[in-house]
Amino acid sequence: AMLPMDFAKRGSPEERRGSAKRNLELVGLGDKLDNLPSELSGGEQQRVAIARSLANDPKLIIGDEPTGNLDSKTEDRMFQLLKELADQGKTVIYVTHSQNLAAKANRRVRMLDGVIAED
Repeated sequence: AMLPMDFAKRGSPEERRGSAKRNLELVGLGDKLDNLPSELSGGEQQRVAIARSLANDPKLIIGDEPTGNLDSKTEDRMFQLLKELADQGKTVIYVTHSQNLAAKANRRVRMLDGVIAED
């Protein structure tokens, strides 16, 4: 969860670690800061990806199936996080096959055979 901050040379190593821990806590993985990817489940890896996307406090967050490997309860928690980020003024765009997640979006654009079928 620190890699984007390392690339951007954002803050000291201690500040990066603290920011990574806070972002991991947002996705319910604050205790996994020192774990390697191979030590995490698919769903945990997916949540780390969400935490990583927040690393440099972006104005735009784009997710490709951000909840694809999550159970329904965790999917709901991650949607709440994405909604809170949008409420804070961030633009959140995601692609999903989850009807549950799509139904909660502020705006839906449905694609069919590579063409916008509904907006």
